[in-house]
Amino acid sequence: MTQRTQPSATKNKSRKYIFVVGGVMSGVGKGVTSSSIAKILQGRGLTVTALKIDPYINVDAGTMNPTEHGEVFVLKDGLETDQDMGNYERFLNIDLPSVNYMTTGSVYKSVIEKERALQYGGRNVEVVPDIPLEVIARIKRAGEIADADVILTEVGGTVGEYQNVLFLEAIRMMKSETPEAVGVVMVSYLPVPGSIGEMKTKPTQTAVRMLNSAGVFADIIIARAPVAVDKKRKAKIATFCNVRPEHVISAPDVASIYDIPLNFEADHLSDRPCELLSLPCTKTSDLTDWKRFVARSKNAKDTVKIAVVGKYFSSGDFVLADVYISVLEAIKYSAYTLGLKPEITYLSSVAFETGKSLSDLKKFDGVLVPGGFGTTGIAGKLKVIEYVRKNKIPYFGICYGMQLAVLEFATNVLKMKDVSTAEINPKATNLVVDIMPEQKEKIAKGDMGGSMRLGQYPALLDKGSIAAGAYKSGEVLERHRHRYEVNPEYIPELAGAGLRFSGTSPDGRLMEIMELPKDVHPFFLGVQFHPELQARPLAPHPLFTAFVKASGATRTPKTKK
Repeated sequence: MTQRTQPSATKNKSRKYIFVVGGVMSGVGKGVTSSSIAKILQGRGLTVTALKIDPYINVDAGTMNPTEHGEVFVLKDGLETDQDMGNYERFLNIDLPSVNYMTTGSVYKSVIEKERALQYGGRNVEVVPDIPLEVIARIKRAGEIADADVILTEVGGTVGEYQNVLFLEAIRMMKSETPEAVGVVMVSYLPVPGSIGEMKTKPTQTAVRMLNSAGVFADIIIARAPVAVDKKRKAKIATFCNVRPEHVISAPDVASIYDIPLNFEADHLSDRPCELLSLPCTKTSDLTDWKRFVARSKNAKDTVKIAVVGKYFSSGDFVLADVYISVLEAIKYSAYTLGLKPEITYLSSVAFETGKSLSDLKKFDGVLVPGGFGTTGIAGKLKVIEYVRKNKIPYFGICYGMQLAVLEFATNVLKMKDVSTAEINPKATNLVVDIMPEQKEKIAKGDMGGSMRLGQYPALLDKGSIAAGAYKSGEVLERHRHRYEVNPEYIPELAGAGLRFSGTSPDGRLMEIMELPKDVHPFFLGVQFHPELQARPLAPHPLFTAFVKASGATRTPKTKK
């Protein structure tokens, strides 16, 4: 998969820093806004890198509940991060290093470790200035590693939250030291209360005053709202928030997040930081490839119906698509490339345990079971996998989705008794999926955070396999996040019954890909890794493309338009 590579660092390069902060309301698209600003600046010929600051005591995002925090995105070097890091990589088409993500916990941990190692020379170590200075050092280091013209840093949460005070102090200190090199963007929501019928600017005014109280002043305001912000509200925001009218950028709700960079550029947003920070921008923006991608996403006519069967979809009465955001976006990228419009339906695996008919799966052209942990909904997933295997519905299993496919095959094809994974029933007679040996010691010590097999590892592919045909290569690098593996003791028996392990670790010990031959099933493939983490709008992942293509090929006349 092609992607941009960052050049080697140049120490004397004049770097500029843009900080993106939120207003008084969360969940209004600050991450996508940050990604879009980075994208349009990239289109102006600049080398851009992006960082995320999360105000959590957690050292990383790996131990956070996905229904509360969304998807855990794993970087190439193995750090478990917030899902916004995935947006940055997808929009910019680059791999980002672990220095580009920090939490309150990781910053404090670094400072304490330095203090213990006498790196502060025996002086008193204080919350201020040492915590903000550690934040600043990380931001500057990220810029050096990427040799970036622009370092864009998103501060998670909202302005005024106590846990963000130290990060705002870091911005203030940087702005005070080099005012010409630091710009601040605030993303604020303008509600339109139904009972009033008028767009209200007061929340934005309040947010700006709260930001000002920390010694930080917004240079640009992204005005999020259900509809476009009119000139009167722009003028009002400019007057009361002390910004120029042209620095108030309207950001209405859109059908697709991928329209946002184009909308921003149509509003000449990239001109603002170029002028404000004296950036070496090209005169015109080159977003040709992005425009082509957006056009494909809108011009597709034939529909492909994909069911994603998971367990993390609900929180009260609300559906949480963000739990599997990388999977959902990866499906879209491949569908658009194939000229197909994806119709993605979320199905709770628990529902298939409580009466939902498996025959409902016939409505779909393909079924995907994503990764996950624990025992909830597992029986439902196994039922789904058995059904799609027997009924020849294209199937793509990711991580847990592959492990469960192997369990289902062992149970229903090999007729093994008492089959399980050590994650569900460690006392089962046939542990077809077992914990990795190197993980047993970590679990015994209670070392759960950041202790899985994480990050990028190589896999060797069998010549002539479906996987090798999709990749058009015999060796690949993919990102992992797991503790359990297909037990090598059962490989001969499974393979003898027709289950092909077409991808393995270079030493042959770990099963990376399993599949059924095409003469047995149109597409039945599982992977131990997470290919969705490397899918990009401009570089769809080959396995997702193969899955969507197979799903499109099996469509019935009813699914076609």
